[in-house]
Amino acid sequence: MVDETTKPLLQYPTDYPIKVVGRPSDEFRARVHAIMLRHAPKLDPDRVTERLSENGNFLSISYMLVAESSEQIIALVNDLKATEGVLTIL
Repeated sequence: MVDETTKPLLQYPTDYPIKVVGRPSDEFRARVHAIMLRHAPKLDPDRVTERLSENGNFLSISYMLVAESSEQIIALVNDLKATEGVLTIL
């Protein structure tokens, strides 16, 4: 019998979306991409999209990565939180 209280919420590997928002600049983009590639080296560039806010004040970069574990996601989010220029992570 499986105890539902200990069952993981996600089954890995799984597609996992992450959106990072900051001020638009080449430096911001490069910092975020470098962190993403460090944690998800097999990231498919076709699964990355960017969108500039209506007034051009913010850039959101959306990634759909194949997550291998919850530890990978936690480490990735912690690195993104510590990254200069990152305002929001969704």
